[in-house]
Amino acid sequence: MRRDIFQAIADPTRRAIVMLLAVQAMTPNAMAEHFETSRQAVSKHIRILMECDLLDQKQQGREIQYHLRSDKMREIENWLEQFKVLMGRRFDQLDEVLTKLKARKR
Repeated sequence: MRRDIFQAIADPTRRAIVMLLAVQAMTPNAMAEHFETSRQAVSKHIRILMECDLLDQKQQGREIQYHLRSDKMREIENWLEQFKVLMGRRFDQLDEVLTKLKARKR
């Protein structure tokens, strides 16, 4: 089952996992050390991130290392860029209105 990437990153724990993996690849045990939760709970979050294709895994001996897929993060960034442009326009319009109101008061 493919999950929605935005539902996955809506959870603060999963966002924290993404931040950890942005720095370096990690095992589930290494990730669990950063949270006050069980390794099993972290594994559930990892599974959800895997279902969104946000993570890759690589077997190294007995351990599995998880890596963040930067191409998927770019998809999120591109989607958010639309809103940055829209909000930029709105702030520009607000600046114009405030400038006009200021000019009227003088």
